[in-house]
Amino acid sequence: MKKLLSIIGLSALLFTSCSKDETSPEYNENNLASLSVEFDNIVGERTLVLNNTGSPYRNAAGEPFSISRLQYFISNIKVGMADGKTYTVNPDSSYFMINGADRGTRFTKVRVPEGDYVSLSFIVGVDSLRSTMPIDKRTGVLDPAAGGGMEGAGMYWGWNSGYIFFKLEGKSDVVSNDANGDPTGNKQFKYHIGFFGGYSAPTLNNIKVVNVDLRTAGIAKVRKDRQSNIHLFVDVMKVFNGKTPFKIAENPNVMFSNFTTTIAGNLPGMFRHDHTEN
Repeated sequence: MKKLLSIIGLSALLFTSCSKDETSPEYNENNLASLSVEFDNIVGERTLVLNNTGSPYRNAAGEPFSISRLQYFISNIKVGMADGKTYTVNPDSSYFMINGADRGTRFTKVRVPEGDYVSLSFIVGVDSLRSTMPIDKRTGVLDPAAGGGMEGAGMYWGWNSGYIFFKLEGKSDVVSNDANGDPTGNKQFKYHIGFFGGYSAPTLNNIKVVNVDLRTAGIAKVRKDRQSNIHLFVDVMKVFNGKTPFKIAENPNVMFSNFTTTIAGNLPGMFRHDHTEN
C-alpha cells in the first residue's frame, strides 16, 4: 500500500508541477496578457434556469427534472500553440468555482504569454497535490473554512478532508419516496462527486482532465492590447446522457459509492467550445 500511495503522490506532483517543465524558454513570465475562459451553463439546448418546475428538463430516458444547485471546480488551466509548446497557468492563480446561481462566476480570468493558442485544457475538480497541501496554501475558493470557497458553498467534506469537485441537485417526479430515493417525499436527487485518489489510504480518483481543440471554432489570439475570451458551453444534460447514460430513478443520490466514477466519466463531455472572442 505504501508503494501505491507513493505512486499516487508522485503522479500528483508531476501533474501539478509541470509548469516549469512545459513552459518554453521563449516565454517571458514578466510579459503576460489577459485571457478569460467562459463557462456558460446550459441544459440540452436551453439556458440553465434554476428551480424551473413549470417547464422541466427531460433527459434521454424521458425523465423530467429541475435543477436547484449546480457548482463545480475548474483548475490547472493550460494552453497550447500549434507548434506543440504549452503554457501552464501559475497554480496559485488557477482555481475557480463555477456557481450556477451566480453568472458572474462563469468567467475564469488568467494571465498567459502573448500568442496564438489552438488548445485548452483544465481539470474538473481539485488536484491531489493541492488537496493535501497545508490550509494556508488553500485560500480563496479553496478555503475549507468557507465550505470550499464561497460562504455556504458546501464544496468541502470536512469529516473526509476532501473537496466536492462537482455538485448537482434538483427534483424529479421519478425519485421514489423510500430509502432508495428521497424518504422526505420531496423528490430530490443529489450528485456530489469527489475523491482524488486518497491521502492516507487509496480511494477512487474522480479527477478529470478536459482537452479542448480551439481550431474549429476559433483560436485564442492573446495580446496585451485586446481581451481574448474562450466561450465554452457546459451542457449539464450530459451528466445523464453522456458517455455512460443512466436514469435518475435508478441512481437518485450518489456521493460515496463506486457509481461516482460513472458520473465523473460523463463530466468531460459537458464542455463544448462554441467560439472565441478576440
